[in-house]
Amino acid sequence: MAKTVLITGSTSGIGLGIAKVFAAQGHNIVFNGLEPNGAEIAQQVADEFGIQHIFSPANMLQPDNIKAMIAEAEAKFGGIDILVNNAGIQFVSPIEDFPADKWNAIIGINLTAAFYTTQAVWKGMKARKWGRIINIASAHGLVASEFKSAYVASKHGIIGFTKTIALEGAPFGITANAICPGYVHTPIIDKQIADQMKTHNLSREEVIEKVMLDKQAVKEFIPVDAIAQSVLYIASDSAAQMTGIALPIDGGWTAQ
Repeated sequence: MAKTVLITGSTSGIGLGIAKVFAAQGHNIVFNGLEPNGAEIAQQVADEFGIQHIFSPANMLQPDNIKAMIAEAEAKFGGIDILVNNAGIQFVSPIEDFPADKWNAIIGINLTAAFYTTQAVWKGMKARKWGRIINIASAHGLVASEFKSAYVASKHGIIGFTKTIALEGAPFGITANAICPGYVHTPIIDKQIADQMKTHNLSREEVIEKVMLDKQAVKEFIPVDAIAQSVLYIASDSAAQMTGIALPIDGGWTAQ
């Protein structure tokens, strides 16, 4: 039976990869993203896999946008069964120069938005006595790196939030888990590589080896599909006893 899956930030990168693996299983997808061609991306996936879908350009910094997106999905599909909080942004700066607006935006999108989405789907999940909430955190939810104060704070926060709702959801068949990826090769990473090449006067290979993958034991980017398949498993009935965890998929970064 098809379930309805809402994935924030699902018109590019990790979120799009997650959407595709659920679409391949025939589930309804609620796409979300701010890309100008987001509706077309969502339609292409829906056509490829023959699924029902909604696209919402809801801004994760706007609680009213979030509530309207979920209300629309519930009206069309009857409820949200699986919520994947994936939308996220990053900014790198020493703390003394860190812009307040960047701090607020990162905390807002990476952490506070997950509170609003979870709160909005919670009543329906409790009533149906089944639900899956999966938060895409980061290895930076488990360890810190310099110059990433807001990002690290937001990802540590989302893990704490995940544990709390796991406890609250357990009596109602709702699980909550976080996935903590290392460096995943996405278009955003390609932009970061280009920026680092310019900043440090390094080659692409040197940036990947000396800057990005330095802390990973396995010196390879994490494939998007590795994250997506993990989300698919955690959302399954087979993972009903898995709740409140922060699962590293980080090439051994946090093992060190």
